[in-house]
Order: sequence, then C-alpha cells, then structure tokens
Amino acid sequence: MRSTGLFYALTALFALCAPMLGLYPVFMMQLLCFAMFACAYNLLLGFGRMLSFGHAAFFGSAAYATSWLVTAHAWGPAAAILGGVVVSGALGLAIGAIAIRRHGIYFAMITLALAQLAYFVCLEAPFTGGENGLQGVPRGSLLGVLPLRSDLAMYYLVLAAFLAVFVFIRRVVHSPFGQVLKAIRDNESRAISLGYDISRYKLVAFVLSATLAGLAGSLKALVLGFVTLSDVQQSTSGEVILMTLLGGTGTFFGPIVGAALVVTLQQYLSDIVGGWVTAIIGAVFVACVLSFRRGIVGELAALRLRH
Repeated sequence: MRSTGLFYALTALFALCAPMLGLYPVFMMQLLCFAMFACAYNLLLGFGRMLSFGHAAFFGSAAYATSWLVTAHAWGPAAAILGGVVVSGALGLAIGAIAIRRHGIYFAMITLALAQLAYFVCLEAPFTGGENGLQGVPRGSLLGVLPLRSDLAMYYLVLAAFLAVFVFIRRVVHSPFGQVLKAIRDNESRAISLGYDISRYKLVAFVLSATLAGLAGSLKALVLGFVTLSDVQQSTSGEVILMTLLGGTGTFFGPIVGAALVVTLQQYLSDIVGGWVTAIIGAVFVACVLSFRRGIVGELAALRLRH
C-alpha cells in the first residue's frame, strides 16, 4: 500500500512538472483527455464487464455540444463543459436503458448501432458543421477569472479535471456500489439471488461512464479548438477499447498506461511511417495480448503478488 501511494505521488509530481520538463503541453493535454476517456471506459468494462462498442458517441457528442455552445452562443468554458457533460449523460441514460436489457455480444451490438445513429446525427445536423465539424472553438476564460488562451493554464485545468475523475472512479469502485458492481461482474446469477437489482446498478455504471467520457470529450474540444466527425466515429470507440485492454482492465492505472502508449505512438510515429501507424499499434496490441493477457499493469500487479 505504501509503495502504491509513493508511485501515485511520483506520477502526480511528474504530471505537475511536465511542462517544465520540455514536454509539449498540447500533447500532454491530449494524452490526459484520452487517459480520462479510458478510465471512464474501464469503469464500465473492467469493473462492470460490459463491452461497449459505442463509447465514442458520448465522447464526441459532448465535444460537439461544448463547441456549439461556445461558438454559437458565446457560453463560457465552464458552462459549456457542463452542457456537454449533461448531453453525454442524457445520451448515456437513453442508450444504457436500451442496451442493459441484453448481455454479451448483443449488448455490444446495441451500443454499436446506437452510436452509429449518433454519428449520423452529427453528420447531418445543421449545427454540427457536417464533414467539416466545428472549427475555431475559443477557450475563453474560466469563470471570467482565469484566461485559458495560455497552454499552461489550460494544461493545469485539464490535469485538475483528470485527477478529480481518477479519484472519483477510485471512490466509486471502493464504495458499496462498486462492490456490488464487481459482484455482478464476477457472478451475475449470485448477485440476483442476493436480491440486487442488477439492471439498476448496470444503468448507473453506464451513465457514470458516459458522463465522464463526455467530460474528456468536452475538454479535448477546448484544448484543440475544433471538433470533427472522427471524435464520434467507431474508430475512436475502438481506440479506447485498445487503450483499456493494453493497460489492463480492472486496474486503476492500466487505462492511463494504455492511453499514453497509444497516443504517444500516434503522435510520434505518424510523421515517420504515415498510415502505417495503425498497423504498428495493432501489432503492439497483438504482442501485448499474447505476452500480457491481463494487460501491462495487470501483469505487473500479478507478478508483484507472486513475489
């Protein structure tokens, strides 16, 4: 426990000092947004064993909502982020209420189908910009006090949001709700026999995951200043699954490691190998699955327990 706390403290210290170490703030913000997205997804897959193929719908819908509120209605960043989170949470409630009625691959296919519906709404709706998306999204000032035009100020806002989400997920998992959720994951029939309303627990977990994914999407839209159809595409859902599995499902730090690996490869290999970066990431994924079936962090945790 002491070594885990020390590791978290050192990681937080590194994140605080990252801009001073010469790391590009926009790259670090993008990494944190995807790490937040992966942590939100891990709450659903790792602790609820619900495989969603459509989580980009929540990530992208919140990004579109936030960008539209900022550009078309001149909302401040705090209100716009809140609006995006509300949209993703409401969408999560609507999709989750339908999807949790089924299990396994049927659950996954329902989330995929409904996410594709969200994609076509973003493509055809007049306020989303169609194939061009929404460009020139200003960051504005947080509560009219803190200007976010500076990459450094925006970085620490994203970092604070990420740390809050990470702590919140840990609290949820260790709460009585989280213990019941893990019991449903491990043995659903036994949880039913104990009198738990598993549909309610699954729906709450789904909505929480969708809402936190929306927060990540809203922040990413402000960081980059634009939102496009790629944020709501199926490929983005595939990326967050890849990040979670690479790092290790059911672990707290695994999705962060997976997100860091995938985003770093995309950032630094795309200029060198172009479109082949997708194939390289796929090969890395295959190698990790064959070598580390629990994911990178999962295998390290298992190795630690054996010794």
